Formats: sequence, C-alpha cells, structure tokens
Amino acid sequence: MITTRTETVTVDDGSFDLHLWLPEAGHGPGLALYQEIFGVGSYIVAVAERLAQLGYVVAAPDLFWRQQPGWVADHDEAGLAASFEIVVTVDLDRAVSDSVASLERLAERDEVDGRPGAIGFCFGGTMAWRVATDGTPACAVSYYGSGVAEALDRADAVTCPVLLHFGSADAFIPAADIDRVVAAAAERPDIEAVVHAGAGHAFDNHEAPTFHDPDAAAAAWNTTVAFLARHLPVR
Repeated sequence: MITTRTETVTVDDGSFDLHLWLPEAGHGPGLALYQEIFGVGSYIVAVAERLAQLGYVVAAPDLFWRQQPGWVADHDEAGLAASFEIVVTVDLDRAVSDSVASLERLAERDEVDGRPGAIGFCFGGTMAWRVATDGTPACAVSYYGSGVAEALDRADAVTCPVLLHFGSADAFIPAADIDRVVAAAAERPDIEAVVHAGAGHAFDNHEAPTFHDPDAAAAAWNTTVAFLARHLPVR
C-alpha cells in the first residue's frame, strides 16, 4: 500500500510543501518529481503513484509557493491561461534552487536508499535538467522541458545520466531548439535525447485531452522505466 505525507522544505526566504509518496516496502530509491505549470494536481499525483508502485520514494515540491501556494489548475484552456500568468512571474534561478533543496530534503529521509534522482514534466522538465546541471542527483529524466535548450551551456556541469524526452510536433518548443539538444546529447555519453515522432507538448498528460498522446506516452514511459532500472534500480 502506498502511503503519503507532506513535509516542509525551508530556504532562505521561507518554506514550502514537499509532498511524499512511500512505496509498499516503506523505503526505496528516491525521486524528486517536478511539477507542470498546472501545479501538484491530479496528473502529478498520478505520476507519483506510478513511480511509487515501481518502488520509488517520490517527493513533489510546490514550486509556485511564492506566487500562489498550493496552486492547482484544471487541464483546460482556462487552467492553461491562468497557469501561464503564474509561470511568467517565477524567478527561474530561485525555482532551480528550490528544486535542488527539495532533492536534498528527500535525500535526508530515512526511507530513501542512496542518492535520489530527479524527474520532471513541462516546467518541471526544465527543473529536472537544471537540477542535473546545478545539483547532484543520481540521474535525471526531463519530459519536454522548454528551458533545456537555453541552458545547454551548463551541460559540462552534468555529472549523472540524463534522459530527455521531446515531441517532434511540440508547439511550445521550437524545432530548432530540439535539434540543438539532440545534437548536444549526441556528443555526450551521459545524455540521451529521444524525440517522439508526431507527439506534441505534454504528451504524457492523460488529464489533458488536448495534449495527451497515448502511444508516445507509453513509449516514453517504457524508456523512462528502463532508464531508471539501469541508473536508479529498486533493490
């Protein structure tokens, strides 16, 4: 049975919630899970439960706590518009710092076996990449992070295996940016970039009919699970 609880992460200008999911075993490798712009809502909860069912201790921080603590938006046009209004006010460097602090808070948990990894979707996909460049996760998985390309200059700071997912038909990430990421990854044995043909942005989000692509989601998830099994195995 998966159990949940909420803890607190304290940083220099305040504190925010860190939502935890514990697998049935009560312990396991840790994964910091970074939210989409819709917040730590039903979709992120579902992803956390999927990962906990695999045996991971999952921690999802509230990264919009300075703008709107506990922000959760519907996965429709109104929710997307409202979420965009919030995300444009986010200080990216502070969000990265919060994401790294969340990883470290997770690493302190007695239930976590070894060094935790990072995984993120959309806005959180950028966070996962930046945690790989600015922190020390065991590994990192980024789904359609729009800020990955602009932070490629930080790639030399990466010290862990990284898996990057993109959709070839992503309307929110220019194709030229995806091409730059793919080219950079090809030069690095520790970075793998997978582009899913015909998939758009947020293709994994089953809560958003406008975005969800079941075939791409299933293929990406299988690749992610295999990647985690290699670099962050459940014992």
